[in-house]
Amino acid sequence: MPFTPKLTYKNRPLVRCGNEVYYGSMSDPYVVFMQILTTKKEGNTEVADKIQVILLSTDTTKSLQERMQKTGSRNGLYSALDIGSIWLERALSEQSKK
Repeated sequence: MPFTPKLTYKNRPLVRCGNEVYYGSMSDPYVVFMQILTTKKEGNTEVADKIQVILLSTDTTKSLQERMQKTGSRNGLYSALDIGSIWLERALSEQSKK
């Protein structure tokens, strides 16, 4: 049975494991990897503060350095998801043109 994510953002899977978030499908040529670097307390809840965002190729024959297409950092999960979705859409549309 295939994996069905419980969360999606802009119709793409969103999976979190600890301080790591993956956005996109591993069957696509690219995914966005986000690592939560710091959190802050808002009320009684810990929320992501500083996040490292990486556009990552899913080609496992390449080294990790070669797989990293773009990197950046953002403050807040929404900002990280926003830039990650833009990078992912551009990378997938360029890939489909080839």
